[in-house]
Parts: sequence; structure tokens; C-alpha cells
Amino acid sequence: MTNRLLDLVDERENELKQILADLIGFPTVSPPARNTNEIQAYIANFLKQQGFATDSWEVFPNDPNLVAIKKGKDNGNYNSLIINGHIDVAEVGDDTNWSVPVFELTEKSGYLYGRGVADMKGAVAATLLAVKILNEQGILLNGDLQIQTVIGEEAGEAGTLSCIEKGYSGDFALVVDSSDRQIQGQGGVITGWITVKSKKVYHDAMRAELNQSASSHYGVSAIEKMMKIIASLRDLENHWSETKSYPGFKKGTNTINPAVIEGGRHAAFVADECRLWITVHFYPNESYQSVIAEIETHLANTISDDPWFDDNPLSFRWGGKSMIEDRGEIFPSAEVDKTHPAITLLQKSHEQTAKGIAEIGMSKSVTDAGWFYEAGIPAAIYGPGKLEEAHSVDEKIELEELVSFTKTLLTFIPAWCNKLKLDTDNKPNE
Repeated sequence: MTNRLLDLVDERENELKQILADLIGFPTVSPPARNTNEIQAYIANFLKQQGFATDSWEVFPNDPNLVAIKKGKDNGNYNSLIINGHIDVAEVGDDTNWSVPVFELTEKSGYLYGRGVADMKGAVAATLLAVKILNEQGILLNGDLQIQTVIGEEAGEAGTLSCIEKGYSGDFALVVDSSDRQIQGQGGVITGWITVKSKKVYHDAMRAELNQSASSHYGVSAIEKMMKIIASLRDLENHWSETKSYPGFKKGTNTINPAVIEGGRHAAFVADECRLWITVHFYPNESYQSVIAEIETHLANTISDDPWFDDNPLSFRWGGKSMIEDRGEIFPSAEVDKTHPAITLLQKSHEQTAKGIAEIGMSKSVTDAGWFYEAGIPAAIYGPGKLEEAHSVDEKIELEELVSFTKTLLTFIPAWCNKLKLDTDNKPNE
């Protein structure tokens, strides 16, 4: 039966391409976002025809999440599986350098082109065809199969977090984002706003007097004070580079990027406020909570000898659920447990269908996998498409790779969902 399923993927290659063409035809660019109603309706209708019950809700206006579940016949005793993918795509901007239509699927020289083919509508199309073949061939699953197509990943809008907050869970989550079919974990990212704000406001003509005053530290520029903060963050970044490391990452990958600075009113004022927007990357064995604590403690030590900050303390705003709405995001980190039975089974499924070893590594980017890890749900990234194709001009994916990935899903889904759950001793329940 397994060989027959795999043969069906080859026979239905054109159907795979048509599903992908349909998905690419929805211009779900984020930002600006608020444009996924139609594609989610298409996917919901597709999955309903395969026997899934669907749930949809708006995370933001005109941007709904979709969760579709096919209940297993003995779901209390057998493993459940979440397959998660985002249906928003990266912004395009000026498309004059594209040699193919951006939102039409183009095939040439063994590759499929169009915005989102690699990141990550190709993987979503493969998932849809895989569950259709399983349904048509009457392959019964003992455990639940859950398909999540979420919004907002490109703009840090935490669509996957919304699924978790609504109570959707599983025994394993497969995030089918671009990984070149490596099984991956990831580091994490959090953005933050650091604000220096004076309680007093002065005309710029007062600067000379303030400079000569015995209490001049009460009338300084917030912009100048922020310079001290930026220098201190750079010192901490250098310290991290010397003291932290993680296998699979370059030395110094944990970074603090001062990305945006805003401050002052206009030239007739001494700047009374300055805001710094930073982006912090951290390793898979760190949490964003611990990184926040390190930064705040370091800066507190930096300014401890400056009496101005006694009356004008730093303020922090960390993370957020949307880079569009509140100018903030979080992508938690995720480690891969190489001994987890889902990982070993995924490796076997890959090796059976791709005729090669499934590498276990770390993504250079971030995905929604961290939200599952944060929620205590074992997870991994495994999807078709190379990272360098994501967000690129003339984005493309190799057709053979997409076909092979579909075959791996067809092998892995029934193998995992028809495997008994494990007890705390990692032994099958009787």
C-alpha cells in the first residue's frame, strides 16, 4: 500500500501543480496583510471534502486562521499530529526585475516559479494533496490529524499562537516551512522598545545654562542619554559573542540590533524623549524571557552611576503580536529532541522516500515552530524549498523536491497517527 501511495504522487503531479497554482493566485502579501479570507475559504472547502471538520476565526480583520481536524478512530490511545503552515507571503514591492508573473505559477526547467512557492505555499499544496490521497485510498488514522493554515508569519503576527491560545494541541507539530527538507530547530527573536524620557522639557536656548548648571544632569538631551544605552547594548552583544555558543550556529549569532531610533520634538527643544527599537536574536536553549532579564539587568548596571536616571528611569516594551499593529514580535526558540519518536519516524519516512539521510540541524531563520515548543508541544521544522528562495525575486522551488516532500508526508502521517501514544517511561501504552 505504501508503494501504491507513493506512485500516486507521481501520477498526480499535475494535480499538485494545479493546487499550488490556485494558492499562488491569491496575493496574500504581508504587509499589508488583511487579505486571506479567500485563500482560507478555498483551503477550508478542500479539506471539508476530505472529511475534515473546520474552525475559522479572525485574528485580525480579513485575516482568519483555519484549523481543520480529522478525528482518529481511537484518538485516546494513538498519536495526534499537527501540520502547520502559514499562507501569507513576503511583500513584493517593485516587480520589474521578475521574469515571470508574480502571482501565477510558471514552470520551466524543472522549477516552479511564483511568490510563495518556497515560502511556503508549496508545502501547503503538498499537504493538501497528501491528505486527499489518504482519504481517497481509504487510509484510516487512529490518531487525530490537524491541519493549521495560519496568517501573519511574515509580519510577526503570531497566527500560530492564536491557535494555541484557542486550545488546539497535539502530540507532535510539523511546521512545513522552508528547510530544504532538513529536520530543524531554531533560535528565537524578540523585538523591544527602550525609551529614555525626561520629566522636564526645555527650550533649546536653555542648553547653555543647563550645561553650566550644577544640576545640569537634570536638563540633558534624551538622545544623548540614548547614546550611552546603545553603547552598552553593543558591549553586551560582544560579551554574548565571547561567552555563548550553540551547535550549528556561527559564533556571535546571538545579536542585539539597534534597528530604529526615534527622538526629539523639533529643533527648538532639548530632546526630552528618545525611543530605540531593537531586534534580539538568541540561541535555541534560551528563552526570550531570560534574554529580556539579561538585557534589563545589564542596562540597570550601566546607568547605576548616573543620577539622572534615578528620576527618569528607562522603560521597556518587549515583543508584541504584530509588526504591523503594535510594531513588535516574538518568535520563541525551539530545540529538536533527536530521540523523540516522531523525529526518528520522520527521519525514516524521509529516507524511504527521498533515498537519502535526513539531516537534523538548525534553521538560520525563525518560524512558528517556537510557539509549539513554548507551549510544551514537541515540534520540528521540515519542509521543501531553500531558504535563499524565500522573499527572493523569481522565487522558485524544484518540482522534484516538492513531489518527494509529498511522498514523505504520505509515509509519515499514517505511520505517526497509527502509532500508540507513549507513557512517561517512553513505552507504548498497553
